[in-house]
Amino acid sequence: MANAEKIVLSDLITACEQNIVSDMGGEKVMLSVRNGNYYNLGAVGGRIWDLLVSPVTAGTLIDELLKEFDVERDVCERHVISFLEHLRKEGLIVVRPEHSAALRA
Repeated sequence: MANAEKIVLSDLITACEQNIVSDMGGEKVMLSVRNGNYYNLGAVGGRIWDLLVSPVTAGTLIDELLKEFDVERDVCERHVISFLEHLRKEGLIVVRPEHSAALRA
C-alpha cells in the first residue's frame, strides 16, 4: 500500500483542497472539510503548509526551510518527513511517489 511507504525527498507533495485554513496570531489553524477535524499547525507547520500550496518535492520543501530556519539538515529532514507523514495519514496532503513521476517522463 502506497500510504505505508515512507515519504522520500523526491516525492511530490501537494496540499488537499478540502481544507479551510486561517492565520491566528502567527500560527496556522485548519479545518478539514473531509473529516471535520481542526488542526493547529503552529508557526513552522504553517510555513510548511504555505509551501505546499503548489506541488513541491519533499527535498525542495526542506531546502527552503533550511534557508529560513537555523536547523541542521538531518534534524530538519527527520522532523519534516514525520510531519508530512502525519498530514498524509490525516488525509490533508497528497503524496505522489518518486517512481510515479519517473513513469510519466
